[in-house]
Amino acid sequence: MKLMHGALLASTVLLTSCREGVLDPHGPIGRAELLMLYDATAIMLAVVVPVILLTLIFAWWFRAGNHRARYRPDWEYSGRIEMIIWSIPALVILFLGGVAWIGSHELDPPKPLTGSTPAVEVQVVSLDWQWLFIYPARGVASLNHLVVPAGVPIHFSLTSVSVMNSFFIPELGSQIYTMAGMTTQLNLQADTVGTYRGLSAQFSGDGFSDMRFDASVVAPADFGAWADEVHRGNTVLDRNSFAQLMQPTIAAATPTYASVESGLFELISSGAMTGRTTAQVQP
Repeated sequence: MKLMHGALLASTVLLTSCREGVLDPHGPIGRAELLMLYDATAIMLAVVVPVILLTLIFAWWFRAGNHRARYRPDWEYSGRIEMIIWSIPALVILFLGGVAWIGSHELDPPKPLTGSTPAVEVQVVSLDWQWLFIYPARGVASLNHLVVPAGVPIHFSLTSVSVMNSFFIPELGSQIYTMAGMTTQLNLQADTVGTYRGLSAQFSGDGFSDMRFDASVVAPADFGAWADEVHRGNTVLDRNSFAQLMQPTIAAATPTYASVESGLFELISSGAMTGRTTAQVQP
């Protein structure tokens, strides 16, 4: 009875853990990556499971008490066995390589998502240790809080002001690096309204563990209402206010900016505004 209770508890924990992260995708990229994971696992299990079963079968058949098992001390070679031994790993590598090759091209981060709805442009800047999101079409920005419409492709342009970071929303898929002096591209889409956790998957200093943000996926009409509400504020994101954001700070506040200086992201991504790293964290 205790063994059964333990098995049920373990199964419950495993099922609960699958309800978030990469095993619980909420967009086309995340679902495609999960399918690749399942395909790769199935291909490997096609080898692992027979090997385990054959090991048990051989151990049982060649046990000391089985007098029907034939002992051949002089046996040393079989062409058929050699062919099987080498062909199986070759086929596994071929299948795994094909899955990785096709998937990596189909899910290439800069590749635009197909659809009738134009993509929403979001410019992302990784700071020490915060995330800045700029919406150029709306002329607004937010810190440590990403808001995107559901069912609409999102095109991210990403850069960094100091060290390299990795932008990652596990439920949506495809992490990608941000680097100073250059811009990387990422295309994602969220199909389900909700709030998902975003993070930095690249160690970048003292505040790395707190470099997280909420990705709020809302209805398209609510996204427009949010942007309009932010636009009615009086805070401005320009070179002076951005210089304050460049100071190493643990991510905490989630302010919004009603207007953004034209060409600010291009100025940041060109390396003209360079951040500094330090072991001291300023709250």
